[in-house]
Amino acid sequence: MDHPCLRCGACCAFFRVAFHWSEADVITDGSVPAELTEKLDPHRLAMRGTNAAKPRCVALVGVVGEAAHCGIYEQRPSVCREVVPSWEFGTVSAQCDKARLAHGLPLLTPNDWPAPHASFPNLE
Repeated sequence: MDHPCLRCGACCAFFRVAFHWSEADVITDGSVPAELTEKLDPHRLAMRGTNAAKPRCVALVGVVGEAAHCGIYEQRPSVCREVVPSWEFGTVSAQCDKARLAHGLPLLTPNDWPAPHASFPNLE
């Protein structure tokens, strides 16, 4: 089963992605590619494309709701790492739900995730 986020991308095309400048600074070993960011204020950067009326992160690859993924997944900002899809860990995510609804996508449900013991069929 593919991870539901690989068919989605709604959060990357709905929210402004703002984070501390040090996450893209080579001196502080920041991992976010600086060329993909823009300055918001003296302390924060945003991913290019997300500080717009119709946001879409420059790092988003693919079509929202069909096949989408982060082109810099291993280097993504902390705020992106903190977004949890609804029901992945047994709870609703207001961020996930809001972004999916804005793009006309159905909300994720517990059925979108494999059972916790699916990898271990002998456990009950």
